Amino acid sequence: MIHNKRPVTHNTNVKIVDMPEGYQGEGFMTMQLSKVVGLARKNSIWPLPFATSCCGIEFMATMGSTYDLSRFGSERLAFTPRQCDLLMVMGTISKKMAPVLRQVYIQMAEPRWVVAVGACASSGGIFDTYSVLQGIDQVIPVDVYVSGCPPRPEAILDGVMRVQDLVETESIRRRDSEEYQELLRSYGIS
Repeated sequence: MIHNKRPVTHNTNVKIVDMPEGYQGEGFMTMQLSKVVGLARKNSIWPLPFATSCCGIEFMATMGSTYDLSRFGSERLAFTPRQCDLLMVMGTISKKMAPVLRQVYIQMAEPRWVVAVGACASSGGIFDTYSVLQGIDQVIPVDVYVSGCPPRPEAILDGVMRVQDLVETESIRRRDSEEYQELLRSYGIS
């Protein structure tokens, strides 16, 4: 049996990621602190899944080995709000559950981001009734909306990547700004 093996060649010009902007010399590199903090935050997001319906099942698939959310620095799921910075609301939220969702949001560490996953969390979905909250943005601010009923795991991954884009470009001082404080006050959060 003859095996035709090609010699292995290594391309030394391949870049895995783009180097961040900064001033570099021999053995050092300087850059803005906000860019370093943004890069670190982007790749270490700790999600808190708040799943109530079928979107939660799709999120489980997203965490599985086929889609593997941990590739994006979100490997550690925590079920305590004080250790998380990304609230992922998935499924139907009843009006009785809205104060609980709001309390979970308030207990989260700053900076914090919110993703509304699926039609029910975004707009109430097919449940246009007196008992269902018609979008979680009525009780907490939302950063990213993921559409679908239920959304595919690829859509959830895309939503997490949109959050990563927000996290990376957000100013360190944004959370102290008057606009952000006014946003929280508009939701009755001080």
